[in-house]
Amino acid sequence: MLLGVKDLKVNYKKVEAVKGVSFSVDEGTLVSIIGANGAGKSTILKTLSGLLRATSGEIWFGDKRIDKTAVDKIVKMGIAQVPAGRRIFPQLSVLENLQAGAYTISKRTEVNALLAEVYQHFPRMKERLNQRAGSLSGGEQQMLAIGRAMMTKPKLLVMDEPSLGLSPIMVNEIGSIIKTMKEAGRTILLVEQNAKLALKLADHTYVLELGKVVLEGKSEDIMNNPIVKKAYLGATESS
Repeated sequence: MLLGVKDLKVNYKKVEAVKGVSFSVDEGTLVSIIGANGAGKSTILKTLSGLLRATSGEIWFGDKRIDKTAVDKIVKMGIAQVPAGRRIFPQLSVLENLQAGAYTISKRTEVNALLAEVYQHFPRMKERLNQRAGSLSGGEQQMLAIGRAMMTKPKLLVMDEPSLGLSPIMVNEIGSIIKTMKEAGRTILLVEQNAKLALKLADHTYVLELGKVVLEGKSEDIMNNPIVKKAYLGATESS
C-alpha cells in the first residue's frame, strides 16, 4: 500500500467536511473518488497535501505518517497534486511553468529526462514551449498543469477534477492521456465529479457523500450498481 487514509476527519470553515473517511491506494493503480459538489473530495486532497490539517485520523505514505507534515516535505516525499482549476502561472511561458515544477530537483540531466517524459505524453507542450501559458486553451492548460506535477518526479500523482470546464472532446483527450499514464505504471489518485470518466479509468472507486464513503469497490462493480447508475451516470430505473 502506497497511501493509507484511516478514519480521517477534517473541519473546513467550522463545518465537519470529512467525517471519518478511510481509503487506500496501492502502487501502480489508479483509484478514484467520486461524488457531487460539497461531498468533501477537495477537502480530502488538500489535507493529503498538507494545505489543511486533519481534526483526527491518520494519513500514511509508505511507512511514514504524514498528517502533520509540512507541504514542501510532502512534495519532496513524492506526492504531487494537480489542483482543480489548473492554477498555472499565466504570465510565464510553458517551459518556465514546467521548470517551476522541478524546483526540488538539482540535477540538470534529471530535469531534462522529466521534460522528455512530459513531451512524450503532451507533444503540444513541446510545440508551445515559449508561448505564454495564459494564452493556451483550457485543455492545453490542463495538460500543462499535469505536466508541471510530473516534473516533481512523484510517486503518487493526485488529480483534482481534471475534466472541470473542458469540452467533451478535450475531456476524452485528457482521459486518454491519464489512461496512458496509468498503463505506464504511474500511481494516480483521481478525484472527479465526472463519474463516468472516473469509473472508466479507475481500478478501484470510492463514492463520497456528505463527507462519508457510502460505497467502494472495483470500478466495474460500482459502474453497474443501480444506485450509482441513477445518481451519477444519468441512467433511469427502466434502463
